[in-house]
Amino acid sequence: MSDDPRLLPESLRDDFPILHQNVHEGRPLVFLDSAASAHRPRQVIDAIVECYSHNYANVHRGIHTLSERATDAYEQAREKLRAFLNAEHADEIVFTGGTTAAINTVARAWGDANVSRGDEILLTPMEHHSNLVPWFQLAERTGATIKHVPLTDDGRLDVDRMGEVLTDRTRLCALASVSNTLGTINPVKTIARLAHEAGAVVLVDAAQSAPHMHTDVQDLGVDFLALSGHKMCGPSGVGVLYGRRELLAAMPPFMGGGSMINRVYLDRFTPADPPARFEAGTPPIAGAIALGAAVDYLQSIGVDAIHRHEEALIDYAWERLQEVPGIRLLGPAPKFRAGLVSFVMERPHPHDIAQLLDFDGVAVRAGHHCTQPLHDLLGITASTRASFYLYNRPEEIDALVGSLQKIGDRFKPSGRKRKRKQ
Repeated sequence: MSDDPRLLPESLRDDFPILHQNVHEGRPLVFLDSAASAHRPRQVIDAIVECYSHNYANVHRGIHTLSERATDAYEQAREKLRAFLNAEHADEIVFTGGTTAAINTVARAWGDANVSRGDEILLTPMEHHSNLVPWFQLAERTGATIKHVPLTDDGRLDVDRMGEVLTDRTRLCALASVSNTLGTINPVKTIARLAHEAGAVVLVDAAQSAPHMHTDVQDLGVDFLALSGHKMCGPSGVGVLYGRRELLAAMPPFMGGGSMINRVYLDRFTPADPPARFEAGTPPIAGAIALGAAVDYLQSIGVDAIHRHEEALIDYAWERLQEVPGIRLLGPAPKFRAGLVSFVMERPHPHDIAQLLDFDGVAVRAGHHCTQPLHDLLGITASTRASFYLYNRPEEIDALVGSLQKIGDRFKPSGRKRKRKQ
């Protein structure tokens, strides 16, 4: 693979069949919505087809060839995720339905057992609703208090003020490693150290970072980490919860059913050891296997190479977007952010901007991006977001900017005043 980040997408785009299509009267598709869900390369699609065509059966139960094949592939995928995150043990990797399911598992299994009235849960104002609502529900069940790490004016976590909100009653600190709206790359390692010094457990929502930059759970020093397959070239409906072995072993199961038990009696049960304890029922077998294929794909390119490519794209996008009259870019400067940028314009509304961009073949996201509290702090109800991944090119940013300039020209004030009625 070339070391030049500008050449990265040219060597990869043929792997993504969905990108090679035209929309709206033959306009080439420009896909800038990977923060919502990335696309799958043919290598991952082939893994799904191979699983269902030749090697599918339920795992861990059947004493026959197909079940043994599926079980081997499923557990190999677990090992791939362990290596990808540099977890110490494979049994620290739990397959879930996605980031949301992973966070809810911790909120229920760890939270209900460890949080009580008067305790504090420390969050940030930039969190996705999936890393807010489960903790709000935990606080409602237990009587705990929700607190937030302050933000700087440019949309970064104000680590210097952590002492104002981190106390000896803080039981959990939950934060995103990258904001899905501002693009801010948060200092997870520093915050984890400060939280641990206060006796708190740390959970990281890595949905927006794991696909784009090197993630080492041991180096970061986090206790839990959640990610989604569909944001990292894998299928939808599968994700991962990493949890430190001793924490998982002490947590009661969240869901009951098959596979998560050691022994069931007429009036009681004993749970299985992790990770099976948290994988009740039939797990996402094909999804996990395909996620393993996605990890292989990302590793073959090099996550560091992907990150350098996106750094070049966000630098270019930041410069070009400021050429659009009346635009307001949200969040910090490029050196503090990942490969996405949200913005508002004087006119029209972000939903209209997204629709008009779509007419030009440019796919972006518009709305509150599941960060309504953050948008409230910013004084807006919605924004438009363009997000980049390993298959995007600088000329696609040019297409975005060109279309936004047309929109700006179309909706700029005429400068003429209405005559007053006599």
